[in-house]
Amino acid sequence: MKKLKQRYYTSLLLSLFFVACHSNSDKASATPPHLPLLPVQMSTIKLVYDDTTSAEWKHIAKRLDSFYNMQARAGFNGSVLIGYKGKVLYERYVGYANKQAGVALSANNGVQLASVSKTFTGAAILYLYQNKYLDIDKPVTTYLKKFPYPDITLRMLLCHRSGLPNYEHWVPNYRKDTKSFLSNDEVLTLMIAHKPPVEFKANTHFKYCNTNYMLLACIIEEVTEMRYEAFLRKYIFEPLGMKNTFVYDPAKGLPNTATISYQAGSRYAVFPNDFRDGVYGDKGIYSTVEDMYRWDQSFYQNKFLSNETLEVAYGPCSFEKAGVKNYGLGWRMLCYPDGYKIIYHNGWWHGNNTCFYRFIKDNFTIIVLGNKLSNAIYRQPPVLYGIVKNAAETDGFDNGAE
Repeated sequence: MKKLKQRYYTSLLLSLFFVACHSNSDKASATPPHLPLLPVQMSTIKLVYDDTTSAEWKHIAKRLDSFYNMQARAGFNGSVLIGYKGKVLYERYVGYANKQAGVALSANNGVQLASVSKTFTGAAILYLYQNKYLDIDKPVTTYLKKFPYPDITLRMLLCHRSGLPNYEHWVPNYRKDTKSFLSNDEVLTLMIAHKPPVEFKANTHFKYCNTNYMLLACIIEEVTEMRYEAFLRKYIFEPLGMKNTFVYDPAKGLPNTATISYQAGSRYAVFPNDFRDGVYGDKGIYSTVEDMYRWDQSFYQNKFLSNETLEVAYGPCSFEKAGVKNYGLGWRMLCYPDGYKIIYHNGWWHGNNTCFYRFIKDNFTIIVLGNKLSNAIYRQPPVLYGIVKNAAETDGFDNGAE
């Protein structure tokens, strides 16, 4: 217990350091801060205690419970699931779905995924590509005829190499109304009318940008002649049994089962909506840890995408900077020289912080969804990984500065 606390406080101090180094200019965006880098090589997880009734696993579960008891005291409000080869090893719910109504967080309470929503948008585009409804190497103008940037392709949107400016920053220059909800169609119309300057020439380097995935949602609607929400519901959510997953429509409001988004602190102040909540594709999907595990497992079972398409999705696309960090088509990734690859995405929108970590070689998954603002959530996966692997945190993760 003493060693676990020491590792936790080390992780917390590192968290404060990385948050302090993160630019405040991104605070309002759906873009998450980075997690610490992992070592140059990763060893495979081989759990001999995947039987959750065994004495060895019960010891691991007790350590996980101790960690989350500390997290709860530190203000964590959210859910966690750890899975291995299709089996849920650990699942826990801490805090409230709706504090004001006294509703405790449970398995059916959907949390705003923020940028983890991009994994669905990217996969939907790749599904259409796989089934020859579109070509990701064609210009965006092939599908959005009046799009004013002829050199940008769908692939560049998928891997954040378009050079487009973030709609959150330039839309207010042309739309003074910040009370009514903005829509994807309206953002596209403003782009066509005003052609805001690109930040760099297309395909010259990587820069994470929510505009890319807002546009991909528009392309899904154009190609399928279905609303984004309807397409995801028909082809992903319903077939995979994701009963508590949906695309948020602020005009309709949230269902009673959805979580409220809270500001940091002990008062549970509600995080209000703003005009950007009407835009989807880059964010906007609510889900639960159980549904997200169904999403995770669907890739191993090829229920939505083939292995060939997944190889395309998991291929790193940017090589301007040295290191293991990269971005594929809808996924962040850590690619190691020994071939080990971690596929993940994080999210941050209003009071929601989310982590979706997939150790694909081992079919090992960590999902953390929080609905009360806390950057410390991004430091949980390294600790959970170390506990489950039954090793010191520093044996599995590099806690050095970036």
